[in-house]
Amino acid sequence: MSDAQPQIPVTVLTGYLGSGKTTLLNRILSEDHGKRYAVIVNEFGEIGIDNDLIVESDEEIYEMNNGCICCTVRGDLIRTVETLMRRPGRFDAILVETTGLADPAPVAQTFFMDDDVRAKTRLDAVVALVDAKHLPLRLKDSREAADQIAFADVVVLNKTDLVTDDELRQVEASIRRINPSARIHRTERSAVDLAEVLDRGAFDLKRAMENDPHFLDDDHDHEHSHDHDDHDHHHDHAHSSHIEASGVKSIALRGGDMDPKKFFPWIEKTTQIDGANILRLKGIIAIKDDPERYVVQGVHMILEGDHQRAWKDGEKRESRLVFIGRELDEERLRRTFEACQA
Repeated sequence: MSDAQPQIPVTVLTGYLGSGKTTLLNRILSEDHGKRYAVIVNEFGEIGIDNDLIVESDEEIYEMNNGCICCTVRGDLIRTVETLMRRPGRFDAILVETTGLADPAPVAQTFFMDDDVRAKTRLDAVVALVDAKHLPLRLKDSREAADQIAFADVVVLNKTDLVTDDELRQVEASIRRINPSARIHRTERSAVDLAEVLDRGAFDLKRAMENDPHFLDDDHDHEHSHDHDDHDHHHDHAHSSHIEASGVKSIALRGGDMDPKKFFPWIEKTTQIDGANILRLKGIIAIKDDPERYVVQGVHMILEGDHQRAWKDGEKRESRLVFIGRELDEERLRRTFEACQA
């Protein structure tokens, strides 16, 4: 990879019809934000882009008067990205919109794993837009809603003006139960600062942890959202019963130094056995006799690991691993994880 062409950050945007995705996409394609984004949409017609904003079009790619471009997925996502990448220097970031019901996993896996795509792009964040009013119902009747949250690095909790403070707290608590490490932004009319959703480096665990050292803490009660002051931020687990139909939960494991001869085979085997039920997996591992933190993350059965940086003086040297998924045997995971300790 030459220095001439740095990897373009890719944001994957998920969310149900009505969650505010179209509003957000239209803002990106029309506002004067000074950045050039390439937006890849599944159904161009659904967005209904104002023709006055289109400067030129070559059927596949529409150029906007604010410098952004919009492009339709016709067939294969990888092919669409490659078409875009033939225009080097034309845009700063790519945003991929998935249809409301789509599982974000295959899209994320494309950018997480495909070597050609990875040479030119890097998965920056999976962002889920959530409608604060309708989420409890969605979680009850649809697996996809829970999967989108489980997968997200950033959750934009939209339409907060349509619910009471108490409802909002319950919705936020249910999001936390599914995904304790996602960053939540409360918004109305998708009015989130674009800098909060684009080019966050949230999927890159190393960067996410530098930005937020408490990223994998299982209590994770420190306040994330910057746009409101919420003093009574105690997570109320008493309300969990009406939400748990989604079946997705997070399991946080902690331990000491790991024996590499045990840990690596264990995590490989675990992702093979439980991969279909593991939506995301993230961890920082202390490996015996290794001065550096080892970071692992996975999407279903695809696993990736790398050294991050040296453990700092005074930093608690421990292994932390979080599984987010369905029907995971917590007792077995805990027992076998602990058995990998040095």
